Parts: sequence; C-alpha cells; structure tokens
Amino acid sequence: MRLLLVEDDRMLGRSVQEGLRRLGHTVDWVFDARSALRAALDEPYDIVLLDLGLPDGSGLEVLTEIRARRLQVPVLIVTARDAVGERIRGLDAGADDYLTKPFDLDELAARIRALGRRAAGRAEPLIEIGDLSIDPAAAEVRVGGMPVRLSPREYALLVALAERPGIPMSRAQLEQRVYGWGEEVESNAVEVHVHGLRRKLGAGRIRTLRGVGYLIPKPD
Repeated sequence: MRLLLVEDDRMLGRSVQEGLRRLGHTVDWVFDARSALRAALDEPYDIVLLDLGLPDGSGLEVLTEIRARRLQVPVLIVTARDAVGERIRGLDAGADDYLTKPFDLDELAARIRALGRRAAGRAEPLIEIGDLSIDPAAAEVRVGGMPVRLSPREYALLVALAERPGIPMSRAQLEQRVYGWGEEVESNAVEVHVHGLRRKLGAGRIRTLRGVGYLIPKPD
C-alpha cells in the first residue's frame, strides 16, 4: 500500500518509514500540517498515518479538512495523546482508528492491514483469487499452495491488482502505488514488473487491456 506518514519527530518518523518499507509499503513522509494536507489532496494514498501535535497546527485540523473535501482515504491517528476525550474527538472527526505512542511496529502494521481490508471491502485476512493466495501479514504469495518469491516491487504491484480483481489499473495508477516521492521510475518499469509476475505466476494471471492498463481477472 502507499501510505502518507505525518510525523514531526524525525527519529520516530525515520524508524516508522523504514520499518513499513521493509514490510512492502510505499511510504511518503511529511513533517507538518500544511504539507500533510497538500499531499493528501494531491496523491492517491491508501492510508494516512496522522500525528496530532504538529509544529504548524493540529493534525485534527488536517483530518477535518480531509473529510470536508470528501476524501474517503482511511486515516489512522498515531499520537501520544491518550486521554479518552482525545480519542473520542479524533474518531468523531472522521478518523478510522486511533493508536497511542509508544507503539509496537507490528501492531501498527496489523492496524494498517485491517484498514486496508476494510477499504477494499474484504473481511478475510488472505487475498485469494482462484489458486492464487496472498498473505499480507507475512508478505507471502502462493500459487496452488506452492510459495512464490517476488521482488518488493512485484509484490506491491500484485497486491494493488489483486485487491480489486476485474478492475483495471492504468500504468500511472500502478506507478503511484509502487513508487514514492523521490524514487526514479523508468518509463517501462510497470511493464518490467508485470513481465516478472507473469513469468513467476503464469502468463494468464495478469491481463493487458490495450490503452487502459492491467487487471487480474475474476475467477469463473
């Protein structure tokens, strides 16, 4: 998933960004409210991880504006403010979940997966399409019960398509899911990743719609 991390603590932010990247997520990181709102309005994030205490304002104001703009992106508040009243205000303002600091990275990752399932309209922990099975908790892929080793980019692209089988995604949409800010994207990067997935998963697994993009067909 592509995540927006809003955190002004440089040490914590760097640690979270690196940890989530190791789990296969694309993570853009900003430090203040103004940058957070601009990024949330300009980029198609899957989840926003939002601190409340920011140097130029409150994260709650960012959340309020996001919801006022009718953005449906899930928002997970991650803050040191642990009072019951703070949690209630955050959830009532439109947050989808609330996690207090300090936290364990594994718990943060589990909450991200839960929000991702909910946003995709899926309750099951595994993504299963025919004999293809994806375990987001372990970042493992199996075909016919046999494990398949993918690169991080291949895995991210596969998950993006598998979350919504039958719905095509353009090359630009896939690039946005797989690459974050400042990462160089070769003109044929998506094609290369799709070729690698077809070679490892089977040639018919991903379908090309000329002039539209790529999709994983729904099982019959």
